[in-house]
Parts: sequence; structure tokens; C-alpha cells
Amino acid sequence: MDVKCTYSLLFTFFWCITTLLSQNLIQNPSFEQYDECPARLGNFETDVTHWSTPTKGSTDYFNDCSTIMGTPENFNGTQPSDFGKGYAGLYLYAPDDYREYIQVPLTQTLEKGKTYQVSFYVSLAERSDFAIKDFGVLFSKDKMVLNIKKELSKMHMYKIVGNAYNFMEIGTTNFYRDTRDWVAVSTRFVAKGTENYLIIGNFKNNAGTRKFKIKKGAKQGAYYYLDMVTLNLAQIPGSLLNSSPDPDLVTENYELDKTHIFKSVLFNFDEFKLLDSAKTDIQKIYNYLDANKSLKITVDGHTDNIGTNFYNQYLSVRRCSAVAQYLIELGLSEDRISWEGHGGSAPIASNDTEEGRQKNRRVAFIISKKE
Repeated sequence: MDVKCTYSLLFTFFWCITTLLSQNLIQNPSFEQYDECPARLGNFETDVTHWSTPTKGSTDYFNDCSTIMGTPENFNGTQPSDFGKGYAGLYLYAPDDYREYIQVPLTQTLEKGKTYQVSFYVSLAERSDFAIKDFGVLFSKDKMVLNIKKELSKMHMYKIVGNAYNFMEIGTTNFYRDTRDWVAVSTRFVAKGTENYLIIGNFKNNAGTRKFKIKKGAKQGAYYYLDMVTLNLAQIPGSLLNSSPDPDLVTENYELDKTHIFKSVLFNFDEFKLLDSAKTDIQKIYNYLDANKSLKITVDGHTDNIGTNFYNQYLSVRRCSAVAQYLIELGLSEDRISWEGHGGSAPIASNDTEEGRQKNRRVAFIISKKE
């Protein structure tokens, strides 16, 4: 491949990335910009551009520029930086209710009544003793600076006169216990019009945290790596707001705990927009789940092998998220659905032909009993 062609492909790739992320309201979303290459623990507040910590918890910053706080190897395990060169590390569960958080100003105040989607990636550190089930997301009007190391509770929030909040938890039917891959965490919410700052962490004390013990004799906490934070305006078709499922679309049963592929949910190259044919397919799944309240669904997104691992991972998350959010918009409760993108790591056809690549740009699902 000649130099001109190489530059053209690189330009096209970075143009696609810029286009997809152009509406991201998070500054420095993957922690690539830093004031100092990290050289010690608890350095997130001082080293990462735009970001801070709302409490005295000593959140960490890792970047492959460092020999002390580097990637992929660090003091709490091994984690490749799939979204660039840096990521954050923080305790979401620890003895004596110790907590760590990250905080960032938004590029603009959110618009009241508009629906937004917030997402980020997490991976549990290998040396963690516990995994947790929920991540807390707090939006505030003003920047928070608290002289505490314990959980940032509602008691602390409402002691601050004049501030305003919008809080939500992002849970899943399973614990976030993957210590190898990055797992997408995502939810949608309606803005109050006061949101200027975003804070991510665990806002519950130890007694209220839904946790899973990984190791016998566990005494330490749950330490997570966190990367690629996005906040976008979500577009919800108005026709969905008062739509009712068509009972005639319930035409089949689904074998439980088995991987199924949405028949019509295929994507054009480099796209994650749902077509009308895909919505009909998803409607059938929704009606089946609506008629069987004891069931839940896991949605998995996949891409072909064109592009980098980072880009394909991002795109696969957007694809399965599009399906999951459509199910939620139809009326499926969020506690009955989870989703994850896998990039191009699990093809079902050859990537050497357009027909094969089309099959690989798919969304699959598993229906199972609720816990």
C-alpha cells in the first residue's frame, strides 16, 4: 500500500471517529490529555486535563507514558488501554465505606426535558476481592468539593445550599466481574436542565452495595478501571411515546439460554441506525417479553473486521445499545435488559466477502429467567 493511500485511510478513519464522537458532551472522554505523566498513586486530580475528584478519595490515573503508573501492567492487575493510552482506576467498594470518584464539567448545560444517553467502559482489576452490580451517575449544577473519603451520600449532597442534582444508577442482571475485557455501562435519562457536571462512582455505603465476593477470605475492595465516557443527546421517535405492541406480532417462542440472531437487524457498513425492518423484528421480541414477565434479555453487538479494534468495539456497543434502547422505548423495564459490544472478535461468516461481512454486522440476544 502506498503512502498516499495510507494517509487517505487514516484520514477517513479519524474523520469517522470525530463524526461519531462530535456530539459527546464530555471533555477528554478517554483521559488522553494530561498535565503530567502519572508518577504516583492518587494522581488523577492533578494529572488529568479537565477532570477532578469531588472528594478526598485518591482516584488513580494510568498511562503507558509512565513506568510507575503504566499500562497494561499496574499494581492492581493487567488491563490494555483499548481506547487510547490512558484510563482511570478507582475503588467502588472498600473497607470502612471508603470510596473514589471522578468528576468532569460538561461542554454545555443539558436541556430540560431532552433525553440523553450516558455510557462508559469498565473492567474489574484482577486483584479485586469483590465485584459490584451498580454504578452511580450523578449530575450536578455546581462543581462538588467535599472533604470526605467515604461514600458521597444524599446527606452530603443536600448540605450544599443552592446545588441541584440528577442521580441515577446503572445496574445489570449480572455483576460487573469481567477482569479481561472492557464492559459497556450505559443508560438513558431525561435532563432537568441544571446538569453542568458529571460524577461517576458508587454512592452507597457498604451495607447498601450489591456485591459479589470473588475470593475466599476477602477483605479488600472492588477496584475498577474506567475509560471512554460519552454523553450524547438521544433521539427518540415521537411515534414510540404512546405506541402499543401489536399482539399479532407475537409469532414464536424462543428457547431459553440460547443465542439467537435478530433476523432483520443487520447494519450497513460504519452505521448503527435501526432500519424499519429491524424495528419490526425487535417489536416481536418485545411482545414476547411483555407476555412473559419472568424473562430477561441480554443483547450482544458485533461488527465485521474492517477498522481498528477500538473503533469496532465502539461501533458494536452503539449497535446493541440501539436495539436495547428501542426495547426500552417500547416499554421493557431496564432491569430486564443488559447489553454488551464485542467488536469484530466473534465472526459467524468470512470477512473476505461483502456478504460475509454483512452477516457479521449483527446483533444477537439470549433470553433467560430473571434471577
